[in-house]
Amino acid sequence: MKKYYAEMVGTMVLTLLGCGAAVSLNCGVDTASVVGTAVAFGLAVVAMAYTIGGISGCHINPAITLGCYLTKRISGKDAAMYMLFQVIGAIIGAAILFALTSTDFLLAGGTTTGANSCGDHGILVGLIAETVLTALFVLVVLGTTDAKKGAGNFAGLAIGLSLILIHLVGIHYTGTSVNPARSIGPALFEQGQALADLWVFIVAPFAGAVIAAGIWKAIGEE
Repeated sequence: MKKYYAEMVGTMVLTLLGCGAAVSLNCGVDTASVVGTAVAFGLAVVAMAYTIGGISGCHINPAITLGCYLTKRISGKDAAMYMLFQVIGAIIGAAILFALTSTDFLLAGGTTTGANSCGDHGILVGLIAETVLTALFVLVVLGTTDAKKGAGNFAGLAIGLSLILIHLVGIHYTGTSVNPARSIGPALFEQGQALADLWVFIVAPFAGAVIAAGIWKAIGEE
């Protein structure tokens, strides 16, 4: 169970610190807030990669878990349990953030980017952005963590930096999720449009993971 608990803790930290930075910086109000939020998500991944990577592999993202399952790096049972505990962790992280922001009227209003929803750009744009960006992110994970061709101890750093880049591109369109668990947790507390659009942030990242697994099988496996 330790690896499942590790995934829960890691996803909780990612949700709390990444989404927490987005709220605290009022992400979208200016360029600095967008950059700060992107860096926060990337650093959260780097921190957790070197904290729990040796225990669970630090997926902290159901899309990554799906990609690992499709490339036969994890069993079906572990994949299902990883996803379950990732969602639990995200809900815990979102609950803590909700408790913090609910005491501050200025923070309770959320961010200006339409985070956790498709905002003004529509469902199609959200589907495209989340699918493509997740595919790129999962591909980086599969490549850098490959036992023979990967980046070894630098994998966590490469993955975190790639997530920063992905957020810099995607925040304008969807607030950037590329992670179903990280969307489920906050949406349960945000309600409204975030909850209505939640299916996009589940379907698109999983589709992106399937694409990434297919690409890696084509270019990376013997």
